[in-house]
Amino acid sequence: MTDRRRVNGPGGTTLPPVYDDDQFTPPTRKRTANGVRAFYLKTGVTPSASGSAYLEFEPKEGATASGMKLTCTVHGPRSLPRSAPFSPHMVLSTHVKYAPFATRQRRGYLRDSTERDLSTHLETALRGALIADRWPKSGVDVVVTIIEGELTRQAAQDQGIEDWEMMNVLSGCITVASAAIADAGIDCVDIVAGGVSALVTDEANGDQRMVLDPVPSEHDTILAACCVAYLPARDEITNIWCKGLLPAGDGNSQRELVARAVHASKGTCQAITASLAEALNA
Repeated sequence: MTDRRRVNGPGGTTLPPVYDDDQFTPPTRKRTANGVRAFYLKTGVTPSASGSAYLEFEPKEGATASGMKLTCTVHGPRSLPRSAPFSPHMVLSTHVKYAPFATRQRRGYLRDSTERDLSTHLETALRGALIADRWPKSGVDVVVTIIEGELTRQAAQDQGIEDWEMMNVLSGCITVASAAIADAGIDCVDIVAGGVSALVTDEANGDQRMVLDPVPSEHDTILAACCVAYLPARDEITNIWCKGLLPAGDGNSQRELVARAVHASKGTCQAITASLAEALNA
């Protein structure tokens, strides 16, 4: 009989973070342009919460830290306090926070502007999937904690890729929050999943190409990136975040960048469905 009180991690080995060495060797992308990293997703990791999920991305070869790790807890739906005004819909509150030990430079206990922006994007992505009118006078809190980042904060700042890393962080937040909401049994129109695509260039030959699930440290230059929250069954985008420079007047590049991000989110949605089915049959 399995021990249900213990949460087993991924079957493979993980690399401990190394923050003492300032030397950083940029890894190279060995995946194809349409290839995405493997990740581990498990629901029901926090028994005290209404729903919870844990997400861990595959570590990059040659990196100084292991893959990004995120956890999400959902509390509610529960009644609003008496002092709150009447609301015919469920009130959604999102909170994204880096753990103080998630990066080399210790993060503060109060959220900075980056974490507040991630919370706003996450709320927009989830609000389009929830059936809020089924829970009047109620509220739900979605708390996402980034346990570990993909790179040390110092390495990201030195390479100037910290802003591009936020795209992958937002995609992970959307994915883990969607799984936790489904684990909580909250009614949704569809499972929302995050996906990222980018237009990158290689300094060796100067060629430009679009890739799925980009890791900024694996590319010489990132010209533009797009992160979407996508509902596959309804073929709708609930949130889109594009950043960078694309050829002026070329609408095909913009449409292709969004289409690639949607394609990445479809694979993520299949993984969420498989994880929920496994938890249901356990």
